[in-house]
Amino acid sequence: MPGPSPGLRRALLGLWVALGLGILGLSAVAQEPFWADLQPRVALVERGGSLWLNCSTNCPRPERGGLETSLRRNGTQRGLRWLARQLVDIREPETQPVCFFRCARRTLQARGLIRTFQRPDRVELMPLPPWQPVGENFTLSCRVPGAGPRGSLTLTLLRGAQELIRRSFAGEPPRARGAILTATVLARREDHGANFSCRAELDLRPHGLGLFENSSAPRLLRTYALSAEPPRLVAPAILEVGSERLVSCTLDGLFPASEAGVHLALGDRRLNPEVTLEADALVATAMAVASVEEEGTRQLVCSVTLGGERRETRENLTVYSLPAPLLTLSEASAPEGELVTVTCTPGAGALATLDGVPAAEPGQPVQLRFNATENDDGRSFFCDATLDVGGETLSKNASTELRVLYAPRLEDTDCPRSWTWPEGPEQTLRCEARGNPAPSVHCARPDGGAVLALGLLGPVTRALAGTYRCTAANVQGEAVRDVTLTVEYAPALDSVGCPERVTWLEGTEASLSCVAHGVPPPSVSCVRAGEPEVIEGLLLVARKHAGSYRCEAVNARGSAAKNVAVTVEYGPSFEEHACPSNWTWVEGSEQLFACEVEGKPQPRVQCVGSEGASEGVLLPLAPPDSNLRGLSTSKDLAPGVYICNATNRHGSAVKTVVVSSESPPHMDESTCPSDQTWLEGAEAAALACAARGRPSPRVRCSREGTPRPPRARVSREDAGTYLCVATNTHGTDSRTVTVGVEYQPVVAELAASPAGGVRPGGNFTLTCRAEAWPPAQISWRAPPGALNIGLSSNNSTLSVAGAMGSHGGEYECEATNAHGRHARRITVRVAGPWLWIAVGGAAGGAALLAAGAGLAFYVQSTACKKGEYNVQEAESSGEAVCLNGAGGAGGGEGGPEAGEAAESPAGGEVFAIQLTSA
Repeated sequence: MPGPSPGLRRALLGLWVALGLGILGLSAVAQEPFWADLQPRVALVERGGSLWLNCSTNCPRPERGGLETSLRRNGTQRGLRWLARQLVDIREPETQPVCFFRCARRTLQARGLIRTFQRPDRVELMPLPPWQPVGENFTLSCRVPGAGPRGSLTLTLLRGAQELIRRSFAGEPPRARGAILTATVLARREDHGANFSCRAELDLRPHGLGLFENSSAPRLLRTYALSAEPPRLVAPAILEVGSERLVSCTLDGLFPASEAGVHLALGDRRLNPEVTLEADALVATAMAVASVEEEGTRQLVCSVTLGGERRETRENLTVYSLPAPLLTLSEASAPEGELVTVTCTPGAGALATLDGVPAAEPGQPVQLRFNATENDDGRSFFCDATLDVGGETLSKNASTELRVLYAPRLEDTDCPRSWTWPEGPEQTLRCEARGNPAPSVHCARPDGGAVLALGLLGPVTRALAGTYRCTAANVQGEAVRDVTLTVEYAPALDSVGCPERVTWLEGTEASLSCVAHGVPPPSVSCVRAGEPEVIEGLLLVARKHAGSYRCEAVNARGSAAKNVAVTVEYGPSFEEHACPSNWTWVEGSEQLFACEVEGKPQPRVQCVGSEGASEGVLLPLAPPDSNLRGLSTSKDLAPGVYICNATNRHGSAVKTVVVSSESPPHMDESTCPSDQTWLEGAEAAALACAARGRPSPRVRCSREGTPRPPRARVSREDAGTYLCVATNTHGTDSRTVTVGVEYQPVVAELAASPAGGVRPGGNFTLTCRAEAWPPAQISWRAPPGALNIGLSSNNSTLSVAGAMGSHGGEYECEATNAHGRHARRITVRVAGPWLWIAVGGAAGGAALLAAGAGLAFYVQSTACKKGEYNVQEAESSGEAVCLNGAGGAGGGEGGPEAGEAAESPAGGEVFAIQLTSA
């Protein structure tokens, strides 16, 4: 059977290839994860706002697609694999749009979530009560309609700026909108006038938006407190027509008292009260006035209103009328002996009483009849009308006076026969007579001289004294009498009768008397100041009588006083305490000799030397009662015996004075050196410090800082600064002394360095440290034949550079000062290889022995005697035994052979240096 043609084979092959590729393509399409996407997947939009949604897919060729939602659409844009649509007026709290595409016989979907929010534009706080009682609860209710989502809302109730309650609605369903917050609050006094408000916060910051806030309008709260007790009404029980009486109404426990209303009324007539506030109390006062029409019983009402509540008090008040009675005389001015009738007429219903005599019945008049006499002139009559009102008896009265006409009468009470007046002050001269009508009175001297100006105010002088005739007259007759006027005046003390200064002489007799002028004649007495005893009669004058006296003159019109100074003079006299017989002058004190002498007048004093160096010399004296500062005596005042003479006009006195001189302490370098030196170990003694002065000063020295403890021997610790003070009766002097303690030397340390092995040609150093004062001089003694040795500037260090076997041996360090010397030794052993020792020892032994004696002799006799050594010369000559010493140990003065204690430690000190070959 023939096979297929080549063209068919190629077609079949192409078909199979196409089928294979198609199957592979379908398999790839089936395996690729196609999806639909909606952006934004979750959105939060303000209520009523708009939003663009983008719906897309990764399907290469979607069959169809769309966006399902119940929201209003405004515009759409499309592409092959996407769709964009704008949603407007979004109001639903929550909606879920669906994006879908049809791809490869499958529906691809993506769901979104759109939520709306609404700002808290309306925040409402419910109205508060117009008045809220203190201590009772009231409700605060805040409403925020439509705002949301509720889960993002927070409501806060506030009193002013203070937060009362804050509540968050987190956890509420997303679709929930609006919120209400209610709270119960206890009313307080402090809340009166406070503003309450509500604040709403919508916090969308977790969603990428902001914080939206709003507050309600504030609500004003007024609180009040009103006592349950009624007001206290204070008012009279009765009130007279036409009169005013105070009415007060008080109520405590009010808050706020200023907001309370007060009503105060008498019957139907309202009063105008004046309101006073005192803390929580209210006091209303008013003047109540009643009219005739209001006679009878009326009610007085007081009411207080606050917060819609009222407290009231009522009291009864009786209004009455009681006019004053009518009192009349038959004749107001009646001659003496005429009949007079007095009549008292009361008002309606009142009972009249005339001078204690009542009327027969209320409303009836009462009368009184009598013959007028002189005693009735000026007589008063009283009429009383009484009325009973509300159980209380009220009264009104009237009075009048009767005049009786009669002739003048002069009585001793009104015109005395003897007048006594003080001189000086103005007086009103009176001589009055009884009589009606009032009589005129005239007083004049019988001889027709001076006339007294009666009833006029005028000065009283001595010229008015004398006898006068006084006449009183009126239409009814006249009366006459004689009067005597006496003018009295206070005492006077003048310089003639009582001088201000009096001088007496000691030992004579004298009296102190003063004459005074005055009416009546004064008595005069004199007393010494501060003493009660009156000075009378003759006195034997003594110094004690000198002083100030007060003389006083006294009479009925006053007194006069005068100070009289009495001076007692006497001759000079010396007193030991005021002018001592022995006087000590202190050198440098600039002091004057004070010699005060008793005597009046003040005596003149002069002191003259009588023997020795002071003969004929005037002793300078301090002036009496003067300041001695600024006055000085001679620097070279001569001690000795002086004769002092005091003289005044009453005599003279003489006294012998012995003058001696003394001086204060003084220290200087000669008596107390400022630098002193002690030796350690010497017997302890006081500082060499003395002072000059009279009397001999006492000197004490003490160390500054740490006190010096008592010791039998001097120690280094005694060194330091001391203060020495010298004292006598005229003062002190001080000096600072520096004490140094010297001691003999001690070699405290002798050491070698290094401590390890050294190759041939190595270096080593010996160090010597000494303790001494003054500082010690250091000297060394080296082994014979030791070359190339160096010393430090103060000889404390010996050094060797390039050590050889000749450097081995004993080295001695010696310290020397003025107080002694001390030495220590150290051995340096130089050891090398056995071959070196054998060859070197044999070859050099003889040379060393031969050179030793000569070298020792040379060093002892040259360099050691001079105390110095030139190392370079020693190296060139090979002689280096004594190094900077003060004479070697081999017989020099002060060496060990001479008895000095050049010590070496027990067993010696060995310093070994091992020399090794390279």
